[in-house]
Amino acid sequence: MKAVLDGVVVAEADDDAIVRIEGNAYFPPSSVVEGALSKSPTPYTCPWKGVAQYWNVTAPGGATADDGAWSYPEPYPASFDRVGSDYSGYLAFDPRQVQVTS
Repeated sequence: MKAVLDGVVVAEADDDAIVRIEGNAYFPPSSVVEGALSKSPTPYTCPWKGVAQYWNVTAPGGATADDGAWSYPEPYPASFDRVGSDYSGYLAFDPRQVQVTS
């Protein structure tokens, strides 16, 4: 799968490395292009996953999507059973701003 912003790939991973949660594809942190993310101050806490970290996504030489991605650096351990795996630090992209394709 690929996450594309302004025609530039910002993350790419094999389908079997993707974790799917609530209709979103979560990419492993190692699949994100270096320098594509910067922390956002936007707060959010999911009642069953925990505290989220939002990220601004920048395509190298291109556009920026404010709050274009999010992750759960330290999700609630109980959520691993619901999801089926440890998704700590995995990143999902806002489909309104970043195109995710297979």
